[in-house]
Amino acid sequence: MISSIEDIKDKAHVESSVGWLETWLLEWLRGKRFFSFEALNTEIQYRMKELVSRPFQKRKGSRQSVFEELDKPALRPLPYTQFEYVDYITRRTPTNYHVEYGDFHYSVPHGLYKQVVTIRATAITIEVLNSNRERVAVHQRRYTGSRYVTNLSHMPTQHRHQHDANHFDGAKYRMWASNIGVQTYAAIDHMLSSQIAEEQAYRSCMGILQCSKKYGNERLEAACAKAIAMKSCSYTTITTILKNGQDKVLASTTGKSTPRHENLRGSQAYV
Repeated sequence: MISSIEDIKDKAHVESSVGWLETWLLEWLRGKRFFSFEALNTEIQYRMKELVSRPFQKRKGSRQSVFEELDKPALRPLPYTQFEYVDYITRRTPTNYHVEYGDFHYSVPHGLYKQVVTIRATAITIEVLNSNRERVAVHQRRYTGSRYVTNLSHMPTQHRHQHDANHFDGAKYRMWASNIGVQTYAAIDHMLSSQIAEEQAYRSCMGILQCSKKYGNERLEAACAKAIAMKSCSYTTITTILKNGQDKVLASTTGKSTPRHENLRGSQAYV
């Protein structure tokens, strides 16, 4: 009970000091104009330095000297990292071994299927803890992009093999193109080789090769041949040729010279 009374007395003393400090600062700032919070804070800091160095009236020292003597030696270093708000939520691992948080799905080891796990979410990371509070997965938190974030090591063996089989690189695009025809291979090879990083052409290559399913291999071969002749091997050119049926025009007709005719003037007419 005595402790509670002492606490009340200390609380009243602190509140009165805060009230006095507020009045003291406002009196000092009266009549001054500030055009930013930075300028206001600079002025307040200057005033506070004057206050803490002012000697006490009824005892030796000042607020600054008391801080240096008693408070500063007892201070502990600040944490290495800034405080982060952490959200904890439990989830039962579904069949696709991806637990949901904030409309995004993060992978966990597939062996945790049907088990309850705890998600520890901060503004930057997503950690997943098992029933023993052991961390089994960590991901960078995502706010945009693909809804599924997958660590390949979390996949079952058969899923990993399927992923590897579905993963395309330049060699696989070239192999696919060679199975369609020589002209398609030449167009795809040119697109891959013309980029500083061939990955930049992967999406266009996939779009062109997928055209074989809609238009057939022969038409895609003819469209690639026409694009090569035009020196414009690109997704836009090849797909435009296919859409407009320009690949159906016989190449032989474009190579014929203009027939001679009495109404046509020769080069001698311009001498």
